[in-house]
Amino acid sequence: MSFENSFSAARAFALVFFLALSGFLGTSGPASALTAAATVRDGNAIQLGDVTYRLDGVDAPELDQVCIDDHADPWTCGIEARDQLAKLIGKRSVRCDDVGPEKSFGKRHRAICTAEGDKTSLNEQLVKLGFAIAREPIKANVKSAAADAKSASAGIWKGCFVAPQEFRAGKKDGALLGAACRADRDKEIRTALFPEDLNMPPGCSIKGKLAVRARVTGNIGIYHLRGCPSYPATTKPDRWFCSEDDAQAAGFRKAYNCRRPK
Repeated sequence: MSFENSFSAARAFALVFFLALSGFLGTSGPASALTAAATVRDGNAIQLGDVTYRLDGVDAPELDQVCIDDHADPWTCGIEARDQLAKLIGKRSVRCDDVGPEKSFGKRHRAICTAEGDKTSLNEQLVKLGFAIAREPIKANVKSAAADAKSASAGIWKGCFVAPQEFRAGKKDGALLGAACRADRDKEIRTALFPEDLNMPPGCSIKGKLAVRARVTGNIGIYHLRGCPSYPATTKPDRWFCSEDDAQAAGFRKAYNCRRPK
């Protein structure tokens, strides 16, 4: 076989291989639209089958996040946000339309999700109830709902809280939001919003610690599992997670002493 023929054959083979690989990679990601029974992971995450979506344009309090109500009492607003989302869905199937990857939440994708029989998305409904705030990027129709919730002091807006994004990063000096925030009680409010001993949400036993050394791997913290040598030594976790997937989506890596030797 001549050199020219060999080169042409090799080039044709490479093209076929590339197209086949592209097809494989194209089908390995989440579907553009998926309808199934839903499992609510938290206030802004829904799992359909083995795919977990983050509600596009929505940022709800984390399950371990604390807010202050209109009577200045701390309450588990993250758990309430999850329960409100579950209540909106009930036992109905949910359709989620994939609108792109979520860079800040691991391998998850953003989606506009709607419960069977509804005309308004869950994204918009949850924000309008005041149990989530709007967050960029936004393709879902939530901006007007966010403005309405804030002006009506609905949900978490009736009290005082920090944006979920700032809670995740442990930014204790972040802006205080809500109708019950008081400048003359700034220190006391921040102490309540970032308690030294953060309570473990039911069923969420994975401990997370913010750590500068985790930034080497592009993370913000390290998580510790039950049975790992570092677990009992981690006495004051900064975060609690219900699953490794949740911890990784929040930007935490597994503690090295939790990993099995090769």
